Amino acid sequence: MAFWPLLLLVPALLSFLFTFGTGVELIRFISLRALFVQQPAGAGAPQHRADAAPSYEWRAVFRDPKILHPLMMDVGLIVLFILQHSLMATERVKRWTSSCLGVLQRSFYVFCTALALQILMRYWEPVRDGPTLWNARTEPWVTWIPLICFILHFIAWLVIFSIVLIFDYAELMGIKQVYYHCLGMGDPLAVKSSRAVRLYSHLRHPVYLEFLLLLWGVPCLSLDRLLLALLFTAYLTCAHSLDQRDYLYLRAQLDKKFQVFSREEAAYGDLLAQNGPSAYKEN
Repeated sequence: MAFWPLLLLVPALLSFLFTFGTGVELIRFISLRALFVQQPAGAGAPQHRADAAPSYEWRAVFRDPKILHPLMMDVGLIVLFILQHSLMATERVKRWTSSCLGVLQRSFYVFCTALALQILMRYWEPVRDGPTLWNARTEPWVTWIPLICFILHFIAWLVIFSIVLIFDYAELMGIKQVYYHCLGMGDPLAVKSSRAVRLYSHLRHPVYLEFLLLLWGVPCLSLDRLLLALLFTAYLTCAHSLDQRDYLYLRAQLDKKFQVFSREEAAYGDLLAQNGPSAYKEN
């Protein structure tokens, strides 16, 4: 194996590390902040005066600069991410970046996606003075609703990580493309079955339902969170195009993973029964 092609692994690994750190930060942004950060004192369900119409605060919301400016900033950040994530996934842009970057095309796309997410999370403007659509941080729900939301978020992230492991994570991050290039094995997607290629072309977002749960399953839905949930729900819905054949293939792959795991567990149990734990460690 030549030395110079191995240098291509450096930017691919750096992109992977940056993306991994962005994923950790995304957990804080989507879940931890919504579940554990207390609502500011000025926010909450609108308090209506007896002589005012019930919807007074909601009619006045979009005339208040303290609410309009953060919402406009947040809309711009979401649009920036959606444009990057969608335009760079088009065939024309992929051909252009492939001609310029070669096997680093996928790593570059993942890096740009992580960078767009970092910009969104860093410059996100919470609406601190506006009303909330719902707020369960009041008695008698102050303990149970946040706890239920935490459990749902934990399960959703666990499912997301499981799905990522089921798919080819190294190929998803662009590392496998560079590794195959260094070995002279070509594009790893070329050795996949036609059913897998068809699934990948439809499955832009394999964690669709889980992300919807993360976006909406919060104890307090402020205006900026409502905006985030609405726009990303619309985006994920438009990009989700699986059909029955894709689901059947995905189910078959999942069953295959469980069969492999069951065989390994059975073999480990037999080895322990015959020789004890020390024999397994020696092997």
